[in-house]
Amino acid sequence: MKEAAEIIHAIAQETGRCVLFHSCSGKDSIALLDLLYPHFEEIVCVYMFLVKGLRHIDRYLNYASAKYPNAKFIQVPHYALGSYIKTGYMGCRMDETQRQFTMSDLTDAVRQRYGIDWAFFGFKQSDSMNRRIMLRRYERQAINRETKKCYPLSVYHNKDILEYIEKNGLINPERYGKGQSSGTNISNIDYLLWLRSNHPDDLTRVFEAFPLAERLIFEHDYENKRNDNN
Repeated sequence: MKEAAEIIHAIAQETGRCVLFHSCSGKDSIALLDLLYPHFEEIVCVYMFLVKGLRHIDRYLNYASAKYPNAKFIQVPHYALGSYIKTGYMGCRMDETQRQFTMSDLTDAVRQRYGIDWAFFGFKQSDSMNRRIMLRRYERQAINRETKKCYPLSVYHNKDILEYIEKNGLINPERYGKGQSSGTNISNIDYLLWLRSNHPDDLTRVFEAFPLAERLIFEHDYENKRNDNN
């Protein structure tokens, strides 16, 4: 991860503090916090939640807080949550007056609150076409000096990140299922089934916040049972 370390070092020459948007259980966030740790006096890690208080997420929060004493974790509502509440998505409590925020709005609010200029993200070009187009425009394909946002993992692939985690003995990321790496897609059946198998208490919390998610489980089980009987 030489390129990532060099990019981080370059930003650290300008400031001793940074913001990191951290998914807790995702591989990119786990690797990026470890890369940032030696370079900054303070790292404000922002965990964006859709359902607060999930025990398997708390496991990661506790791990990172103990391993990186210069990292401070704060929890804020995910920027998508405003839209969900406004529309009553998946049966959540509906409020048509709910104010909506973008990722950019949330980033600016956190930076202003803590008086920090630079924000780091775990985006990679290999994540999607849109991210590839965006990141290739920046300095070293990672640094946007105009917005003071940095993406040190830009040129890496999932296998590179997983190799770094294994090599450095970091906590293993969760594997929720296809297309779900950070537990933010409430309607993803793989995520719901993973919770049922591994953290049923957390699944209950998801159902309490998004009641219609329970129907997805019911429909999945019903379809499987019908197929088994045919």
